[in-house]
Amino acid sequence: MSFTLLTQSAVGGLLLGGIYGLLALGLSLSWGLLRLVNLSHFALAFLGAYLIYHLGTNYGVPAWLSALIILPAFFLVGLALHALFVHFKVSEFASMLVTFGLTILIESLIQWIWSADFLKYETSYAQESLRIGPLYVPILELLTLVAAAVLAAAAWFGLNRTTLGKALRAAAHDGPIAAAFGINAKRLSYVLAGLCAASAGVAGLFIALTSTLAPSQIESWIGVVFAVVIIGGLANPVGALAAGMLIGVSEALTMAVVNPAWAPLVAFSILIILLLWRPKWL
Repeated sequence: MSFTLLTQSAVGGLLLGGIYGLLALGLSLSWGLLRLVNLSHFALAFLGAYLIYHLGTNYGVPAWLSALIILPAFFLVGLALHALFVHFKVSEFASMLVTFGLTILIESLIQWIWSADFLKYETSYAQESLRIGPLYVPILELLTLVAAAVLAAAAWFGLNRTTLGKALRAAAHDGPIAAAFGINAKRLSYVLAGLCAASAGVAGLFIALTSTLAPSQIESWIGVVFAVVIIGGLANPVGALAAGMLIGVSEALTMAVVNPAWAPLVAFSILIILLLWRPKWL
């Protein structure tokens, strides 16, 4: 196998890591700071992708304009879902079960409205690529990675360099002590839940532009991105992106060198190795 082919595969995997990082961001923050394992985050991302596909295909609405509509709507969905968690005092483990059930409901809704067929959002710029020597870099996938990097950096900065972020981390670490210092953890949790849901909308935008859509993809992506979150570390947005790129490159090289059928095993193989090795961030 040529070096060029291996390098092209690695570039493709690196770009795939961008979408993994986008999907992992909201779950990582929700799990790490709110102690809620929100598996419906994936279903929301795909619902956003289908809405962008529908608005673009049927009404000619540009993807970026659809996103401007969907992101505030998803923020409100995140608030409503978090209100239910707070009202019923849903625990960390129970949140995983509840949101998995919600994921199945959203998947069924998607299948009912758009069918189980594979759909592709065709755009005039879908096939555009940059050529760097012998390598081709698809523009949309590159924009996905850039968006993931920008959001990860913004989330890291917000958590570590702003008063709001420090208050969030303090409330997650020790709620009663944080409350004693005047931090309104409940109000902050609503803001974070809304932002996490909005990040699912961003992921949905790039899923719509770069991927073929099918409701069954929701479950197939849950396992991989779940592993990305664990490897990257909870409430660690930069770690989530780095883990996404690691798994993306590993999957791409596995498909190129070994066998495409082995690619789904890569994420959990890396996760098991790291759990046995137990680096400090896990």
